[in-house]
This record gives sequence, structure tokens and C-alpha cells, in this order.
Amino acid sequence: MSEFLAEVIGTMILIIFGSGVVAGVVLKDSKAEGSGWIVITIAWGLAVTMAVYAVGSFSGAHINPAVTLGLASVGEFSWAKVPLYILAQIIGAIIGAGIVFLNYLPHWRRTEDQGAKLAVFSTGPAVRSPFSNLVSEIIGTAVLVMGLLFIGANQFTEGLNPLIVGALIIAIGMSLGGATGYAINPARDLGPRIAHALLPIPGKGSSDWSYAWVPIVGPIFGGIYGAVFYKAIFTGEYNLLFWALSVVMAIILIGAANAELKKGHTLANDIEDNLVGENERNENDVAEKSI
Repeated sequence: MSEFLAEVIGTMILIIFGSGVVAGVVLKDSKAEGSGWIVITIAWGLAVTMAVYAVGSFSGAHINPAVTLGLASVGEFSWAKVPLYILAQIIGAIIGAGIVFLNYLPHWRRTEDQGAKLAVFSTGPAVRSPFSNLVSEIIGTAVLVMGLLFIGANQFTEGLNPLIVGALIIAIGMSLGGATGYAINPARDLGPRIAHALLPIPGKGSSDWSYAWVPIVGPIFGGIYGAVFYKAIFTGEYNLLFWALSVVMAIILIGAANAELKKGHTLANDIEDNLVGENERNENDVAEKSI
């Protein structure tokens, strides 16, 4: 099997199981309806495990452009192969999403919630705040890539590595995924989002392209920074890329924190103004009654 086909199949498997569990949980009248976040995170971890078992010996089972770019940025993967890998991953994700659509055919028309239908295919934030959502995706993907490098630095019983990688995905989902749905993979979000836009899903709404840049830019930056950070801190390979990305990371973090603090200050002022206005109205009511 070629590396290209392996990445197509591996990413397809990832989406079949990953988007499939989301469909089971959120679509109306599914037997798994309402199963919740824990079921989703465990199934996504197992999805990665199965994909790695399937194609790991053929392509390394990157199944994620952030992983491919992260490894290439530290010399662990050839830059010449990067475009082909990313193309294969996106194609595989689109195919996988199409298979999930077919599997749940009767449930799309029974589900009125357009957001739930979109959630089967792509991620969305619990609280829409693009700068902070970007930070969440950066952190999650940096942890992912560092975790993969941690795992690669250890010797396990043959065949155990995919299970450890799956456990890493479950841990990221349970601990960091609640903010954005943890795309941590541009192909995992972009491919199914394209499928959502193209497929004849009954009663579907917008594909939310205004948010689509977050689960692309965040994971790409996070994947590269996670790999560079690992090499710098754990192997002492400090270089210009590490320092440049660290400065950018600091700017992003400070900017996101500042934006949220401003929102909090504005909210506090609004609450205070409302309370003052309510008190004034109460005082006027009392004055009128006394007259």
C-alpha cells in the first residue's frame, strides 16, 4: 500500500469512528442519543487507535496535518512528502464523513437542530470567542504532538503504541476538549466541514465557515510549536524557530487573556449599571407610593 493511500484510509477510519460516535450521541432517535461527552471522548481515542493499527506500518499513521507539519519542522519527516500527506488526510476525512452520513440516513430528517447536524461533521466552541478558541486549539495540539514524541521516546511491548496514543487522545478530550470540541487536527475538521457543505443533508444549516479558520490555524501552529518545544526542552535543540514561535505564542496568549479580561470588565460594568438603574427605579416607586 502506498503512503498516500494509507493516509487516506487511516483518516477515513478516524472519521468513521469519530464523527460516527458524535452522530450517535446527538442525532434524534439514535439508540446512543444523549450518551454524552465521555462516550464521545473514549470513541475518538479508540478511533485513533484503530487508524494507527490499520496503517501505521505503511505511512506512520499521521492522519493529521498538524502531526505531519510538526514532525517535518523538527526534521523527523521529509518536507517533500508533506503536501501529499495533507492532501490524503483531507480526502480521507471527506470520505469518512460521507460514510457517516450514509450510516445515519433516517436520522437527519428527524433531527431539527441544525447545530447538532453540523457537530457530527465539524467542531464548534462552547463559548464563541475566536482568540480564546484559537488558544485552546493551540494548547490541545501542542500537547498532542509532545505526547506523541513522549511516547516515541519510550519502548513498549510490540503493538501497544496505538493503545497508548488512543489514551492520549482520550485524556486531551476529557481535560482540554470542552472549550472547542478539540479538533486538534485540521483535516478532521476541514474535510467533514466540506462534506457537510456538499452533502444533501435534510434541514441542514450553515457550515459555519466564519469559524473554520480556528481549527485549521490553531492545530497547525500548536503542532509545530509542540514539536519544536519538545526538541528544545527535552533534547536541548534550541534554535531560531523555537524562539520565534515562543514570542508569537506569548503574544497570542497575552492577547487572548487581555480580550477576555476586557469582556469581563464590560460585563461587570453592564451588571453594575443594571443594578443601579433597578435601584433608582425602586426608589422612585417608593417615592411615588409615599406621595
